[in-house]
This record gives sequence, C-alpha cells and structure tokens, in this order.
Amino acid sequence: MRHPLDTLDWPITTERLLLRRATPDDLDATWAFRKLPEVHEWVGAATTTFDDYRERFLREERLADVLIVELDGRVIGDLMLQVQDAWAQEEVADQAKSVQGELGWTIDPSYGGKGYATEAVRGLIDIAFGRLGLRRLHADCFYDNEPSWRLMERVGMRREQHTVSDSLHRTKGWLDGLSYALLAEEWTAPE
Repeated sequence: MRHPLDTLDWPITTERLLLRRATPDDLDATWAFRKLPEVHEWVGAATTTFDDYRERFLREERLADVLIVELDGRVIGDLMLQVQDAWAQEEVADQAKSVQGELGWTIDPSYGGKGYATEAVRGLIDIAFGRLGLRRLHADCFYDNEPSWRLMERVGMRREQHTVSDSLHRTKGWLDGLSYALLAEEWTAPE
C-alpha cells in the first residue's frame, strides 16, 4: 500500500523553511544533531553509535514517516507523521482507516529559540489537515520535556491527558506523561 505522504508534491515550503521527504542521504545530517545529549535525552529510541543509528534510520517503515526540515539548504531538523486508523466499532471500521496521525519532531538545538520548530510543526499540521485531509492529530511527551509540550501548546494543540508516573524514561525512571491533540476543524492554517 502506498504511503499517504507519497501522494503529495514535494518539497513544501513555509515562510522560511523547506519540508521534504527524508532519504537515506539524510543519515549524516540528522545524526549530527540526534547524537547530542540534549536531543538524545528525549527521543523515543536513543542510538548511541552511528552504526545503530544508521540501522534504525534506514528502516523503510520508519523512513517513510520522516520529513526533513531545511533552512537555506541546511538540514536543521526532522519531523514524523505516522498516519493511523482511529479506533472504531467493527461496523464502521472502514470509515476510520487512515484518518488521524501522530506527530513527532526533533530540531537541532543550535537553531532553537528562533521559531523554526514552531514553523516546521505548523507546516506539518497544515500538510496533515490540508493536503492529506486527516481529521485528528496527536502527540505525546514526557512532562519533564517542557520544550516539547510548550511547542504543542504554541501550535494550538490541546492537552488531553496528564498521566502520573506512567512513562518509563531510560535514565530518569517513571515520569509523568502528556498527550496533546488537535482536530482539523480547530486548525487555523498559517498565512
């Protein structure tokens, strides 16, 4: 089955950024910031060696969900959009196929504080709702990852859940978790 992101014309630009599909050639550029301790701390799967990162990055099912964020031709981050089925009762399950998505992002910390992450995620949300026609998006993070949940709030996502000590961090133990979401009808596209 064709990936929903395959149906779009790439690249897509925002005010300052270019968003495009990830390719195997992006391995080195993404490793440059994903190996940093401050990034490594919060990503879902931390790879400590380049070889481990390469094996994970090049997995076809993972690479298909990744977009690259470029600023003036330089890779400054990556985004993830996993298109998913919504939960539904059996009789209407066909109507719940590929209608929602999970978002993720990683931005090179040296580009932090300039609004690039906010712009990139807004661009991704606009792609998901506008071009792909999804109805709902969600994202999760550890409560301790304040920059991530603050970004979710800046782009207009709603905090739907704050769980207590339910999320296991590789070095910090059991932490609180947060879930945010946004419906298509709540989204105001960037101008």
